[in-house]
Amino acid sequence: MLPHVTNYILNYYNLQTTIYILQTMHYLQKYKGKSTRHQCPACETNQSFTLYLNGDTHEPINTKVGKCNRETKCGYHYTPKQYFIDNQMSQSSSMSFKNVPSLQKSPIRVGQVGKIPFSYVQQSASYKSNFIRFLCEFLAVEQMKQVGENYALGATKSKEVIFWQIDITGKVRTGKIMQYNPTTGKRIKHQSGAIDWVHNKLKKSGVLPEDFNLQQCFFGEHLLKIYPEKSIAIVESEKSAIIASSLFPDLIWLAAGNLNGLSIEKCQVLKERDVTLYPDLGAYEKWSLKATEIKKQYNCNIILSNLLEVEATDIDREKGLDIADYIIAELSTKKTFPEIQKTFSPNLQSMIERNKALLVLINGLQLEET
Repeated sequence: MLPHVTNYILNYYNLQTTIYILQTMHYLQKYKGKSTRHQCPACETNQSFTLYLNGDTHEPINTKVGKCNRETKCGYHYTPKQYFIDNQMSQSSSMSFKNVPSLQKSPIRVGQVGKIPFSYVQQSASYKSNFIRFLCEFLAVEQMKQVGENYALGATKSKEVIFWQIDITGKVRTGKIMQYNPTTGKRIKHQSGAIDWVHNKLKKSGVLPEDFNLQQCFFGEHLLKIYPEKSIAIVESEKSAIIASSLFPDLIWLAAGNLNGLSIEKCQVLKERDVTLYPDLGAYEKWSLKATEIKKQYNCNIILSNLLEVEATDIDREKGLDIADYIIAELSTKKTFPEIQKTFSPNLQSMIERNKALLVLINGLQLEET
């Protein structure tokens, strides 16, 4: 065996041994009250994340190295072993090792993003979900086809919808699996909750490793690359993004996924873009603070809509309605569309002529063109 090959193998063996030793020295932080549970870097749920501590210093290895306690709904688990491999025993390690070789030509950033083969998106492509069945009551066939293709909507054999999270580079981060009542359009909870995840299913089947590093992105994020000139609108739920996109196709509609989904890290793809936020009822104040941070960090032209706050009744606020609820309510009560008014600008007039459901939304929410 050639000397340089022998040295490479020995160096590789030493690196793996060192990583193993380091991993065994670390442990998950024991529960000693709320202060020992933190916000998960993936699902961003507060007090759900357990950090790995250094066995020598008893300090956290890194704010992203740990395990989310919401195993079914999130499943994030970034182990010390994976962290040290990703960082190639760099200075971010809590211990110093000389003569440890670098096996990569270029460094890997902290918490290398886990990805799912795109073939799973292709295999799931279908309109046969109860979510789509519900939308067919209000949207035209062409509208359904357009949003289905744009957002790569999928379906399971149980007619659950799959909202795929595909990032701006085309990598598939995960898929959110949800069941809807085909008549009411409301989510149906199953034994483990209202949401399941593709990455969890693939981990259980052995396709993905147990330490798969989930880092969520916006639902619809891949459209930013496809339509670089379009302005962006962000809502909380995937359902809202789909419905709003069918009525306002001139915008890119993204979904944050939940109230806490508008994270600074996730918003880096919004850099120097025109963005409007449409928070659900009850989320205005929190998203207002986030908007200020995002604008400062990424130089966005960002606007926070107070549409729902202005129009909502007390009952609406108790229910925490979102923009999709208002659109559906209006479409449900309008079996025939009113005559098109002649007081709109040429561009808006053209949009209304192509999609009369837009006029229902404008009249129902008493929107005014400015």
